[in-house]
Amino acid sequence: MTSPVQQQEPAHTPHFTRRAVVTGALALAAGSALPLLPAGRAHAAAAGPEIASCATWGARPASEPVVVLANRPERIIVHHTATLNVTDYSQQRAYALARAIQTYHMDAQGWIDTGQHFTVSRGAFVLEGRHNSLAELRTGTRQVRAAHCIGQNTVSIGIENEGTYMTEDPPAVQFAALADLCAHICRQYGLPASEIYGHRDFNSTSCPGDRLYALLPTLRKDVATRLGAPLTDPIQDLIDKARPHSPTPLSEYLPAGLLP
Repeated sequence: MTSPVQQQEPAHTPHFTRRAVVTGALALAAGSALPLLPAGRAHAAAAGPEIASCATWGARPASEPVVVLANRPERIIVHHTATLNVTDYSQQRAYALARAIQTYHMDAQGWIDTGQHFTVSRGAFVLEGRHNSLAELRTGTRQVRAAHCIGQNTVSIGIENEGTYMTEDPPAVQFAALADLCAHICRQYGLPASEIYGHRDFNSTSCPGDRLYALLPTLRKDVATRLGAPLTDPIQDLIDKARPHSPTPLSEYLPAGLLP
């Protein structure tokens, strides 16, 4: 989750991290579009997980028109909400979470709407975040400009996962729902499973938590299986040869009182 104050990580011994490799790769690719797989033919009819729209969970209107970009995203970025790891897995809780996030993003951060495109609750409910994200996902040709990751808001889809995953794994049902959602996004936009990243790959943050971040290679494999395509991930191959790096946790919690 994006923190109101961007903090820097302490100095550490140089070695391969996905963030370092990604930064270098993006620098080399500057000025040229990254290759995408062919998107599905019938976007509107493509099967996917049930996603509760903004209207369904009771979103406020955006404070100004949401910008729809005429380009497909190049990647998916995974976040955690840094909220409590609750045991209330109900739909009611999921909807309350979506409203709380929108309230925080609009009233505290000053954004026009929810920052991320989609949210996955601990009970495996999938919800639309920023208005029009679901409609554009269905077309498979455009995306909504978001506010979930500095430098990536016009070229990526952001997914928030309810919970704090520094020392705990997400519930199995939530992780499966995340994989289903990522696979659907990949199908719609023609993305390979290797284009799934964590927030910390691009910004100085602990998000999406050490444990969820460590599960991203598994997530990519699970998504590749759902897509029926072999996973080719040269970045992960490089990282696997180096000692993993765990950034210092940052305070990214929603203010107390927003959730019941």
